[in-house]
Amino acid sequence: MSSLAPPRLAAALSTDQRDRLMKCARPVDFPEGTRLFEEGGPAQHFWILRTGTVTLDVRVPGRRPAVIDTVNAGELLGWSWLFAPYRWHFGAEAMTRVRAYEFDAVTVRMMMDADPGLGSALGHLVGQMLAGRLVAARTRLLDLYAPHGSGL
Repeated sequence: MSSLAPPRLAAALSTDQRDRLMKCARPVDFPEGTRLFEEGGPAQHFWILRTGTVTLDVRVPGRRPAVIDTVNAGELLGWSWLFAPYRWHFGAEAMTRVRAYEFDAVTVRMMMDADPGLGSALGHLVGQMLAGRLVAARTRLLDLYAPHGSGL
């Protein structure tokens, strides 16, 4: 788990921006064990989790995917939708039943282009999320690979 507080939509966007974004949200429900996306696949959507937990993982040749972080209720799932070539950098699986709001990436990118304030706010939200994921991945890698007793 990352040491940075996860960014929250309510804190990142104005009421008007949230309302406009939520107009293009679609409620979805994923049973436990559902693969939401695969590393390298097309990033056409992103989600805000309402309930449940999703694990993020990376492929490891000859092994099961290695879990590097978790996404919980209230958090944004997905950032690859925002950056060309729009391919997932990780995989994701519902660890529990997940209820979420799903957003079409093309629609949201068009909204961001049309409204620089919304674009800036969402860009900052995704940037904060990326910083948290980076810290979590670093911590996880140190837990897995740092020599025992090294002080790291």
